[in-house]
Amino acid sequence: MPASRDYPRARRVNEVLRQVIGEELERLADADERLRFLTVTSVEVCADLRAATVYLARMDEDSEVALGERRGQLQRVVGRQVRMKRTPRLQFVVDPALREGARVEEILRRLGAERAGQAERAGQVERAGHVEQAGHDEQAGHDAVPGRPPGASSSGGRR
Repeated sequence: MPASRDYPRARRVNEVLRQVIGEELERLADADERLRFLTVTSVEVCADLRAATVYLARMDEDSEVALGERRGQLQRVVGRQVRMKRTPRLQFVVDPALREGARVEEILRRLGAERAGQAERAGQVERAGHVEQAGHDEQAGHDAVPGRPPGASSSGGRR
């Protein structure tokens, strides 16, 4: 279970680290193109604050290499800007929540397309039923009234 869910201090540290690392990545992206378009979604420190997992919205091989090269620099920035006994060792990973959310979204999109296809097929069957019923009504006579049995008079039995 993540430390951030158990300890309010860890939650505050997570948020401060997310801001500091995010801002520094923006600055580094000006000098290193491989770090462009990286978004820090969250940070999670372990209970002893010695390590932190930095969750990113996306990360390709080039940006992973660049982050590995810049890890020490990012840790120094965290050490200067955040007052902590120890500076956590940073680990960068793609946010699994975003990947899972994209998977759920794709499932919902497929279900929506399937339902639309089923509704369209049902509409075609229903339209075909109306055409068939209309043909039957024409054969039975033009005075057929919906909801009345065939042959029933429209005067309601009074003369």
